[in-house]
Amino acid sequence: MNNRLKPYDKYIEAGLPWLSKIPYHWEMNRNKNVLKMKKERVGESHGQHILLSLTKQGIIARDMVNIKGKFPKEFDTYQAVNPGDIIFCLFDIDETPRVVGLSTLSGMITGAYTVFEVEDINKKYLYYYYLALDNHKQLKPLYSGLRKVINSDTFLRTKMPYPPREEQDQIVCYLDSKLAKINKYINNKKKLIELLKEKKQAIINKAVTKGLTPNAKMKPSGIEWLGDIPEGWEVLKLKRVCKVNPSLNGYLNKYTLNDKVVFLSMEKISEYGDIDDSELRPISEVKNGLTGFTKNDVIIAKITPCFENGKGACLDDMRTNIGFGTTELIVLRPNNKITIPKFLYLITRTSYFRNLGEEVMTGSAGQKRVPVQFVSNFAVGLPDIKDQKDIVIYIETKETAINRAIERINKEIDLMSEYRTSLISNVVTGKVDVRNVEVEDVLEEIEEDVEVLVEETLGEEEISVRKEG
Repeated sequence: MNNRLKPYDKYIEAGLPWLSKIPYHWEMNRNKNVLKMKKERVGESHGQHILLSLTKQGIIARDMVNIKGKFPKEFDTYQAVNPGDIIFCLFDIDETPRVVGLSTLSGMITGAYTVFEVEDINKKYLYYYYLALDNHKQLKPLYSGLRKVINSDTFLRTKMPYPPREEQDQIVCYLDSKLAKINKYINNKKKLIELLKEKKQAIINKAVTKGLTPNAKMKPSGIEWLGDIPEGWEVLKLKRVCKVNPSLNGYLNKYTLNDKVVFLSMEKISEYGDIDDSELRPISEVKNGLTGFTKNDVIIAKITPCFENGKGACLDDMRTNIGFGTTELIVLRPNNKITIPKFLYLITRTSYFRNLGEEVMTGSAGQKRVPVQFVSNFAVGLPDIKDQKDIVIYIETKETAINRAIERINKEIDLMSEYRTSLISNVVTGKVDVRNVEVEDVLEEIEEDVEVLVEETLGEEEISVRKEG
């Protein structure tokens, strides 16, 4: 909590399951006194309305060109929305990403949501209040049934804190200024993470295709995208350095059907080469119809968007000697041309491999797959075994440092997000008094607030990344 903000001098009982007390001069007001339910269907005029969605980023316009998600055949039953309307999702409360949104747009939204006009209260204050409750899923006492629905009459009878209008306006002014700074901070940190990821990708691309010697004598590779390669390297297609989708014949003989081995669903494979190999299943359950692999194989996700996102791994540390996984995997088993499996994996991590693979994907939208033939015939420049080892060590060293920095930055983003959530809650429920806070001061306070928060949670060693960023 901000050290400059103090609680009010006196409090009274609020009587809500999620709010025990409010400042003594605040009132409690029923939702029905400030919210008027709208039931305006767009009907045949739906073509004149922008389609809106309630998301964690607020009320947004749907992209009707690059369509994602489900769409109804007709929009006649959708509701009209005007700027300033507040929208609630009063069902599936625990599962829905966001319960409340304040619209700045005109358009239409699904009739499953409840749309209100707001009267006699600062709209943004009301929004911040219910956002604070939604952040902690505190509306649970109001819903019922398997769908966890809040009846509209129950919701309208529910009371909420009602500060004097001048104080509502000050709360909104304070939070708008403070959150603008917090969001800018978070966005800058996210941009820094993207820059670090780009740096990591550039390191992989350069080392795998050009080697580590800056002034090495080069020769033409004969491959347009690859260009020149070090003179001692050999140009080979992947099918010359590994088996593509090899069988497990000869491996299964060492096991019984009751033996448990690693099972990898797509969710257990990351975009950075990590796997969660904690799930073990009996061979009898997985040997038919699934993809088999062995320790030291390389796996690649072949379906969109997993392929584009870089999902894949080198299985040199897999906990069992064989395993099975989703059928959406391509398996590469290196031969004696590549004695370090991670070098083969790094070839599949290059942006050249991924981008060229995207260009030849086949199938319908959302279900495209990279052809096995593309992988088999992908030509690479191959260094000798010593250089392969040196390149792997170099990239792993660089990646470790970058990944450590990204992890620390993500911790700071999490801390700032937690701070933002607690700040909204503390201010809109009257736990702290912002009546006499100058908005200009707000922008100066945020860094020192978070500095204290970071020190308390991470320790001094972790702060350097934020200062450098």
